[in-house]
Amino acid sequence: MKDRQKKLLLLLFISQVFSFFGQKQVVLEGYAQGTTYHIQYIDVKGKNYQKQINQLLINFEKSVSTYQVNSIISKVNNNQKVRLDSYFTTCFVKAKEIYKSTSGAFDPTVAPLVNSWGFGPQKKQEISSHLIDSLLQFVGFDLIELKENKIIKKDPRIALDFNAFAQGYSVDVVADFLRKKGVSSFLVEIGGEVYAQGKQLNDENWIIGIEEPIDNQTSGNPFKAILRLDGKAIATSGNYRRYFIENGVKYVHHIDPKTGYPTKNNLLSASVISTSCLNSDATATGLLVMGLEKAINYLKNHKELEAYLIYTDEKGNYLSYATVGFAQLIIEEN
Repeated sequence: MKDRQKKLLLLLFISQVFSFFGQKQVVLEGYAQGTTYHIQYIDVKGKNYQKQINQLLINFEKSVSTYQVNSIISKVNNNQKVRLDSYFTTCFVKAKEIYKSTSGAFDPTVAPLVNSWGFGPQKKQEISSHLIDSLLQFVGFDLIELKENKIIKKDPRIALDFNAFAQGYSVDVVADFLRKKGVSSFLVEIGGEVYAQGKQLNDENWIIGIEEPIDNQTSGNPFKAILRLDGKAIATSGNYRRYFIENGVKYVHHIDPKTGYPTKNNLLSASVISTSCLNSDATATGLLVMGLEKAINYLKNHKELEAYLIYTDEKGNYLSYATVGFAQLIIEEN
């Protein structure tokens, strides 16, 4: 799965196992989906669930990672016979909902375009208007359906890419696992996407930092905002991590499904809070493709979402827009 460095950084990170009044806060760290994960949870017995979580994430990648040639999604893309699992079908159904909600700004059938631009598992092609036009005829989530647990395509060259939101969904998968184990206070972070519930061992809220969208492919950026989170998921989509520069022009990894080209607007990052990280991750991608004005209008019509948008003015200064609910969660803003 794609290598997305963290865009949401955890603060007050505690190493190993910390005990307080009979409670134990367990900290797990590891690698999955080409990135890192950090998980903290409160458990009276201090049980270590890392082995089970690692297996969950391995199984998850076997389902929806386009970087694994034998994954379910790769077999779907290659028109091979394959039995669909709940991970794949959940991604498909939820993606279809958000595709319709965002009027196509979020569209997993951009896979051929993503690959051609070199942001997928395949090598970048020589881009031309002819190539883009030839690929656009296979883009559109209305061209593919899920019926009786089978994928039906209107053209065999249609392909899916769930990488824009699968990482967020993997956060939900781990969070659900912890709940089933009776854990009520936890924080799950995978590749920068986060779900937080309850409080830390010291009875403080889980604290999340949102980076300034400075072009930086190798390390963290200063925080633009710091907020508390409880019982919700947050995901950020930005254009400052995955990009390339060619002939002095910056090309970001978010592809506009309508044009076939990387997005070009003054919206630099979108952070979305909702009840699921899958929803937050996919919606954040859609907002970034929309651009600032359309994104704000979308949020005004979707009160179930809270969001924080970072954009630039004509002079290149960073500005931000926050929904009312998001603003109430901010502890500090630069």
